[in-house]
Amino acid sequence: MGIVVIGAVFVDIKGYPEDVYIPAGRNVGRVEQVHGGVGRNIAEDIANVELRPTFVSVVDQSGIGADVVRKLASHKVNTDYIWAVPDGMGTWLAVFENDGDVVASISKRPDLMPIADILDQHGDEIFEPADSIVVELDMDKEIIKRVFKLAQKHGKRVYAAVANISIAAERRDFLQSTDCFVCNQQEVGILFSDDYSDLDAAQLEQLLREKVVRAQIPSMIVTMGDKGAVYADKDGNSGFCPARRVKVKDTTGAGDAFCAGVAIGLTYGKDMAQACEIGAHLAASVIT
Repeated sequence: MGIVVIGAVFVDIKGYPEDVYIPAGRNVGRVEQVHGGVGRNIAEDIANVELRPTFVSVVDQSGIGADVVRKLASHKVNTDYIWAVPDGMGTWLAVFENDGDVVASISKRPDLMPIADILDQHGDEIFEPADSIVVELDMDKEIIKRVFKLAQKHGKRVYAAVANISIAAERRDFLQSTDCFVCNQQEVGILFSDDYSDLDAAQLEQLLREKVVRAQIPSMIVTMGDKGAVYADKDGNSGFCPARRVKVKDTTGAGDAFCAGVAIGLTYGKDMAQACEIGAHLAASVIT
């Protein structure tokens, strides 16, 4: 079945100003609506490198929901375990600066609890043939419990991403059950209740190594945007992966693509350094 991804679907509404963005002004520009969501993005990114992932999720019962499923299927994602339910998709509204970074955003989360029903009914047939599992750690706790229970039952490695770190921080106990947790520099600060935004790569690598060993988290990777990424594991190993130098169009989804690359690498026998290289390559392709 390949890699199984479990997560949410969002509709992303993006605004791009033609000139310098003025927060209190009326900015002329363009507005785009695209399919998004951390889980959906990761599934599509994995499919885009000619792998055949399975996506476990929900969409709403609108034409947009049907279009999400249709597009994923066209990318050769297995959509057999995507259910159409009321309030099944979230919405993310974002405004970008000219350099491609988000300056303001609002999100409305979907009702993901039907995923628990999918796992109750089809969990064994989903997990038994899977090569690995990628899960959004900030989904409802009952869903996460089912994921780790099934992963343990079938001996599957679990790689975790995050959409809302504030919610994921309440699930710290699950981090010791993940094989690798991927987040960004701002998110790791929230996770460990501190501010690491001013740290350079060397400083963050040292701090991450200490935190991971102390918390006995199997491994973590922290992305730092154009400064690259650092990684560490509970055995005290750590390292740095530089970012690819590319022209930025839109940074949305770069972290999801990085996570997809890491999951691909670790699932199919690469070490942390090699997996981060794959992640950096996929992130660069999304950014451009």
